[in-house]
Formats: sequence, structure tokens, C-alpha cells
Amino acid sequence: MSEIKLNGKEKEKEKVNGNGKAAAPKLKGKDFASDQDVRWCPGCGDYTILKQVQNLMPELGVPKENIVFIAGIGCSSRFPYYMDTFGMHSIHGRAPAIATGLKCTRPELSVWVITGDGDALSIGGNHLIHVLRRNVDLNILLFNNEIYGLTKGQYSPTSKEGMVTKSTPMGSLDHPFNPAALAMGADAGFFARAMDRDPKHMNTIMQRTHEHKGTALLEIYQNCIVFNDGAFEVYTDKQRRNDTALYLEQGKPLVYGENSNKGIRLDGLKPQVVSLDEGQWSESDLWIHDEKDHLKAYLLARFFEDNRHEDRLPRPFGVFYDVEKPTYDEQMNIQIDHALKTKGKGNLDALLAGDETWVVK
Repeated sequence: MSEIKLNGKEKEKEKVNGNGKAAAPKLKGKDFASDQDVRWCPGCGDYTILKQVQNLMPELGVPKENIVFIAGIGCSSRFPYYMDTFGMHSIHGRAPAIATGLKCTRPELSVWVITGDGDALSIGGNHLIHVLRRNVDLNILLFNNEIYGLTKGQYSPTSKEGMVTKSTPMGSLDHPFNPAALAMGADAGFFARAMDRDPKHMNTIMQRTHEHKGTALLEIYQNCIVFNDGAFEVYTDKQRRNDTALYLEQGKPLVYGENSNKGIRLDGLKPQVVSLDEGQWSESDLWIHDEKDHLKAYLLARFFEDNRHEDRLPRPFGVFYDVEKPTYDEQMNIQIDHALKTKGKGNLDALLAGDETWVVK
């Protein structure tokens, strides 16, 4: 042990590493909080998400200077200002494109994309589906509050049919996007869901998101206290959540309910809610969660009814799907290295001039 000084002030004794030098002190969540005033509405679910991301960062084992947050436009996209890391507040819907360029050219970085349901699924819809299919090694946190918050309460691509907003005074006619089904349809290698009112579970799922190599999409149900308060209360209210929220655990049967008295079984390919109290069904009859099973993950993504009745399927939370496959950024850099070895360094002027010419008469 030895005394060291950091920032000109005496700090506690630190362990000495194998080189005889004082080891860097372990960072804490507060070390990832910037000096910027957080400008979200009081009570916004974004505060909880920010806190859990800051708490997670020291546990990742990634040097602080190698962590980057890139956001688009919206309330969620203020995020890079509030993280004491590198980051960029980019343009509407295009954060995945900018993050792709960064990850491909700086593969050692841990790149996080922060986006909202409007930013990602409306103007940014094409960027989202293509980054998912390309499988760039990015972590995408999709804050879903089913409303446009920053622009003061217009309906968004995830707003429920019939929802009355400032831009739909007679009720929305649009059918909402299902982010889980969208991700599975784009062949994402990882999809998970969490909610702001369950920070402990959210932190665990964020850790899983980081661990996945490839594009990892985490949808977070986030309450907008001003323009869509209580949108997810059916899953967060203590009196109802046990019968409406299903927490997924790898290798475990799909069980939920106040006393774990309900389960999901598969009748062919049709999910069915069964009671475990009546003796007809037991846990051995139930659907066993398998994160590697694409078909089961897709079926889970379709658990998307308006869950306000006892006979409806519960809404799943946790990791739906987690399968690693070649990433775009790795494959691109392998291809570039191969081209340099086999063809040598290119000439931009020659490339622009081309090797075919013709005369127009």
C-alpha cells in the first residue's frame, strides 16, 4: 500500500500494481455524471435510466475514455450531455448511422446509442432496421414512452390506436409499431425489454445488453409524466403487475401471477394462459424460455395485446433473444485488411477517374 495524490488532494491509500505503480482508483457511478444540469421534467422516467447507466459504467471494465454515447433528437437524446464520457448529440433518427461509422473505424470503443420511440421508429426507422440486420457491435437503448415528449405531446409510432393527443384530437388512426416484432423481423441478434419503474432488473438487462457482441436492442418502457403519464402503469402498479408482467429467465418455465399461480404453455404454436392452482397443469407442462430459439422469441414479441383484462397474455420483460453472429464492423475491417494485402494501398484520384472512358457526341 502507498500514499498517492490525485487532482492535488490526498486520497485514500491505493493498492500498488505489479509494476510498482499506484493502481487507478475504482470509478463509481457519480464519476460518470457530467457537470451539466439535467433538464428533464421532474418525475420523468429518464432520470432512473440515467442513474442506472451511470451505475453500470464502472462495472463494465471498459476504460472511461473508450465509452461513447451517441443520440438523435428528443428528450432521451439529451443523454450524452449528462454522461461524463465522450458523446455526440446528432441529428434526428440518424444516430445508428453515425454510431456505425464510429464503431467501424474505432472498434475498440464501447458505443451506446440513445434514442426514443419517435426518433428511432419514425424518421429513424430505416436506420434502425438496417443497423439491426447489419449487426454492428452497438448497444441501443430505446426509450419508449408512446408519445412525442420534446415537441409537446403529439402521437408517436408506438402510441395506441385511438389515443387522443395534440395532433390526434379525434384519436389516432395509426396502428402502433411493436418494437420487439420489428427487431425480430430485422433479424436482430439481441432483443430485450425493461421498464424504468424496476431499476434493479433494468440494470441487469443493461449488463446483458453490453455483454452481447453485435447490435443489442434494449427497449425501455419510460413514463412521460407530462404528456402520457401512466402509459405502463398496468405493468408497474403493485396491485396489478404480478398478473400483467412476465419476467423471462433462461431455462425457466414461463410462470407469473401473485403467487406464481399462472403459466404459459404452447398449444402447438399458440401461447395459452393456464392456472397452476387447479391441478390440471404443472410447471412441467409449461413453455421453457430459451434465448437461442428464434421462433419462441418471435412468439414472445407478439405478446402485445392491450393487457387490461385477466384473460390476456402478460407482457414479457427480460432477454427475448440472444444469439451471436458475425458483426459488420469486424467483417468490414477483415475485408479492408485483405484488400490492402492483396491489392496494396489504393489511389483515390485513380478511383475517381475510373478505367473506362467514352466520348459523347
